[in-house]
Amino acid sequence: MFWTAARLSAVLALTTAGVAKSQAAEGSGLGTADAPVQIRMIANEAFAKQWQTNMVPEFNKTYPHIKVTIDGVPYAELLPKSVLDLTGAVPTYDIIIADDPWIPQLAQTGALLDLKKDVANWTSPDYDWNDFNSAPLAAGEWKGAQYGVPLRSNLLLMFTNKALYEKAGLPAPTPKLTWAEYFQQAPKLVQDTNGDGKPDAWAIDTYFMRDSLTPTIWQTILNSNGGALLDKDNKPAFNNEAGVKALQTHIDLLKYAPPGGVSHGFNESLQAFRQGQVATMFMWGSVFKGTAVDAATTTLKPEQVGIQVMPVGSKGPGAHRGIWSGAISKKSANQQAAWALLQWLSSKEGEVWHANTLGVFPARKSTLAKAPENAWLVPVYAALQQGYDAAEAGQMWRPRHPKSDAVQQILADETSRAISGEISAAEALNNAARKIERLRL
Repeated sequence: MFWTAARLSAVLALTTAGVAKSQAAEGSGLGTADAPVQIRMIANEAFAKQWQTNMVPEFNKTYPHIKVTIDGVPYAELLPKSVLDLTGAVPTYDIIIADDPWIPQLAQTGALLDLKKDVANWTSPDYDWNDFNSAPLAAGEWKGAQYGVPLRSNLLLMFTNKALYEKAGLPAPTPKLTWAEYFQQAPKLVQDTNGDGKPDAWAIDTYFMRDSLTPTIWQTILNSNGGALLDKDNKPAFNNEAGVKALQTHIDLLKYAPPGGVSHGFNESLQAFRQGQVATMFMWGSVFKGTAVDAATTTLKPEQVGIQVMPVGSKGPGAHRGIWSGAISKKSANQQAAWALLQWLSSKEGEVWHANTLGVFPARKSTLAKAPENAWLVPVYAALQQGYDAAEAGQMWRPRHPKSDAVQQILADETSRAISGEISAAEALNNAARKIERLRL
């Protein structure tokens, strides 16, 4: 059954109105017409304006006396500013929106609320924590406490250009595609599509340049083969045969990438795929709408673009988790109002509204099991559920540690040297392992 945005809004209002009324009756901090509550949020500038413009007015239909200001900050500045605010005597922000690997570092400050315990009295009985897929929910957990809830979920997935596969005489990939099969097909996907005798379409584009997210490609390959980045004692577990094989697989993709692919990252690979120049792309699923639906940003059409988990290794398919979680400062003077917003946005009804209205990927099993309002989301939902299952089984995420950002930068430095041909895969991983050991995780 397809739901309209208006109907979803009505359902959401009915569901949360009772909670708001009961909380207000307790003399809680949800504000009144005469004395509204003001809360402030810090978030990635990539989506802060969209939330301020679209999400806040919808939230205010249910909570009219909570005034919300969202400050958008460039990604590179968001973590240090969040840590500084949480550790300050008088915080500016009630709500912190944190990227996937940041929760341990933010939680280490001791300044975050445990959302399963500290706000339990303000939580609706039908909120249903068990409805979240384990992988995205775990992004907000640290040492047994739930410091964040998933608000914008993402996964590293495989995009396919079905038209280029058909032109090459190959069947469209399925989630059962193995790495061996992928490399068997790759040479045929380097094609001359206009008949001038020169290749103008290639098999793959993805992260190859030095970027903090480039290591997620080889790490996902490693995880799909049963390998791990760190062991149970947080010691490097990747500088071995399995790690070298995974990194070499990443490097070998360059043989079938466009010229100059070694300098490609997010923007370059995305442009190449949207221009119909590559048959596959390993990329964050959240770009699907701009890649397959929005004519202003892509030359492709929805029926031409496939999305699925990355190829299957010896243990299973690949994916890599990327979750933005909402957390609340312990020093906030308006904790209940802050939780009202996070609870509303991450509730079953709120998540459905968020997904259908703004195209944001959901984290709840119930949302992914429903038919979305927008038809283009149907294959995306299937890929997300497959990806969440794969990520959970293979622990496909960046390091869970307060020094995770430092680990990621070391991996980015060393793997980029191997990808560029400066050193071998084995040398790169041994170098990275030595540097990570010095961090004393």
